[in-house]
Amino acid sequence: MASVAAGYLPILLFIGIALALSTAFVVLPMLVSRVTGTHNPTAEKLSEYECGFPAFEGSRAQFDVRFYLVAILFIIFDLEAAFLFPWAVSLKDIGWLGWGAMMVFLAELALGLAYAWKKGALEWE
Repeated sequence: MASVAAGYLPILLFIGIALALSTAFVVLPMLVSRVTGTHNPTAEKLSEYECGFPAFEGSRAQFDVRFYLVAILFIIFDLEAAFLFPWAVSLKDIGWLGWGAMMVFLAELALGLAYAWKKGALEWE
């Protein structure tokens, strides 16, 4: 029974160290800012910064959708980069069929980018 528990000791140590470090990385900057006096919340610091516009009360309020179009395009091309790395690593093993499949994928993405560009989705006023 002791040997089974000893097998879990490295895992428990790893979890303990990870919890201690993550707590330290969250709590220590807040404590240092309070002690040094840099904790100074203002209305501008507390305003919305992720969505680009203040939260609205009604569900029928109008807002600009260009932000979301740019975000969707970013996600698409970010996923493209995520697919390119494993493909490049395994290209020797998958051969010409894998190369052709990736070229079709890249052509579809290029067509999508050209379409978005032509429709003005990348224009920002």
